[in-house]
Amino acid sequence: MEIKITKTTAPKTKPPVDSLGFGKHFTDHMFVMDYTAGKGWHDPQIVPYGPIPMDPSCAVLHYGQAVFEGLKAYKGENGQVLLFRPYNNMNRINESNDRLCIPKLDVDFAVEAIKTLVELEKDWIPGGKGTALYIRPFIFATDPFLGVHPASTYKFIIILSPVGAYYKEGLNPVKIYVEDEYVRAVRGGMGFSKTAGNYAASLKAQEEAEKKGYTQVLWLDGVERKYIEEVGAMNIFFKIDGKVVTPALNGSILAGITRNSCLEILRSWGVPAEEKKISVEEIYEAYQNGKLEEVFGTGTAAVISPVGELCWEGKKMVINNGEIGALSQKLYDTITGIQSGKIEDTFGYTVTL
Repeated sequence: MEIKITKTTAPKTKPPVDSLGFGKHFTDHMFVMDYTAGKGWHDPQIVPYGPIPMDPSCAVLHYGQAVFEGLKAYKGENGQVLLFRPYNNMNRINESNDRLCIPKLDVDFAVEAIKTLVELEKDWIPGGKGTALYIRPFIFATDPFLGVHPASTYKFIIILSPVGAYYKEGLNPVKIYVEDEYVRAVRGGMGFSKTAGNYAASLKAQEEAEKKGYTQVLWLDGVERKYIEEVGAMNIFFKIDGKVVTPALNGSILAGITRNSCLEILRSWGVPAEEKKISVEEIYEAYQNGKLEEVFGTGTAAVISPVGELCWEGKKMVINNGEIGALSQKLYDTITGIQSGKIEDTFGYTVTL
């Protein structure tokens, strides 16, 4: 399919790098493509960024049939534009599509759409340290009909946002509250999918954690309420007595692309890195024994986010004196170095426009 491009006649003023924040500013254009049953995905185009007309009975507003992804474009050392593992993101959106009965995308075409849009908007890629152009592909049901069944029409849209650090703390350690009352997901549900409903389910706990002075929530399993799963916007890793462990994917945990990258990089360094079922009691015991050396989250938005404190059942665990650990820093430097082209990409992660 050929992508039709209609350029804006009213370009926006780009925000200063020091005021970017995360997800507050959006570029001049967006990609839009429609799906119609019997016709498939059709009419791909890039148009000026703007509101989307929606019928009040639009299916997504009533039944939540929506998925999304998140990835980034970076300005390289020699001015080139680099994408980090875009094919992985588009393969993952198809896994989410399958769970929510949304028609799958052609992965190669979806990546081509991302590349075309980013190429058009490359002047929006910020050049400051820790910045990037965040890419948000998403799909939602558009049937103007009330009834609980998969829709027959959808929109696939890609928008872009120049961003700085995801957390206000930046690379300084964040404080995490271990949630033991609310449940986000269970095996057999949608926890492994990147769908809007998963994040809606997390909001109440997140709000209450923030009132207590914590940045994010660490979710436990929804059945026994004892096994660690993931943080609201990140996967989680623990360095215990020289070994790194992260919860094994079990159907209710998102298969993070940064998570996978960290595991591959750690193993290439010879660092023991294990995926396994791990309880919060084990973490607390390691802390009491002085063996909990580092905790960090991983995700596209923050890349690596060191954790300086965990709170579980009123018991506070201060990790590494509330400072970033050496391994967390090395992972951050390596991944961001690959993303920006400063470090040789021996893993084949980056795609150059």
